[in-house]
Amino acid sequence: MVSVTAGMLFVDKPQGLTSHDVVSRARRALNTRKIGHAGTLDPMATGLLTLGVGPATRLLTYLVGLDKTYEATLRLGFATTTDDADGEPLGVPDSAAIEAITSEQLEAGIRALTGELEQVPSAVSAIKVDGRRSYARVRAGEEVDLPARRVTVSAFEVLAVRRQADSIEVDARIDCSSGTYIRALARDLGHALGVGGHLTALRRTRVGPFLVSRAVAVDDIVPASLELASSVAAELFPVLRVDETQARDLGHGKQLTLPQQPDAEPVAAIDTHERLVALVAVQSGRGRTLVGFPQEAPA
Repeated sequence: MVSVTAGMLFVDKPQGLTSHDVVSRARRALNTRKIGHAGTLDPMATGLLTLGVGPATRLLTYLVGLDKTYEATLRLGFATTTDDADGEPLGVPDSAAIEAITSEQLEAGIRALTGELEQVPSAVSAIKVDGRRSYARVRAGEEVDLPARRVTVSAFEVLAVRRQADSIEVDARIDCSSGTYIRALARDLGHALGVGGHLTALRRTRVGPFLVSRAVAVDDIVPASLELASSVAAELFPVLRVDETQARDLGHGKQLTLPQQPDAEPVAAIDTHERLVALVAVQSGRGRTLVGFPQEAPA
């Protein structure tokens, strides 16, 4: 069994807290400083936030790039300065233009935002521009033009449509690649329909194979909430079971002779105490360490 100061933590972030707020709460609850997270959620967003504790923070790099699922509400009728409900309105709703949008036009707009896209991220984002966060530059009054990025929206499923005099609200479930901005999808859908758009609600329900149903509430974080880094790694990568000698060799940076192990990268090397020893690359019967995970004595 690992120490309570090491492992992975899945948290269901509530609205109003930043991702850093959640990390701070976890640090207090677990009485440790070494905690990081993979994949920031805006304060208005809720849902799955993945945290690494202790040496398991080294695993976070491999979670950041996983595909994600969101449940979102997009409001068509006007754009905002931040592409979400926290920003200032840009213009006023045109009731006639909103009423003129047909179901077929809405469906066509959504289809155009499905598949591989060249998406311009929201200017109010954590992307760094010359060493400073884009949102900091925007709040300082600077104009920020971010280059388009290739992203993939593999599913854009409409769950409900609510028409009102001054808006159309669309509830949707969206499967997408890492780096996709759901706020930008709302912005671009509204722009394509000629009425503007922004995001009013967002919930992340999946990161890779991990579902929000396995997450704990912020107020319920306790040492028992931690999951073994080895268990999480085993859901992502092939597993290599190693004995004590092999585990020690990996810890010292030595290569292993693995004649029966198929080529793969990364592979989770797990010892007899169910500890994640390393992520390794296996090629031509040899295994070398990609990332090592410092070990504590088994309890």
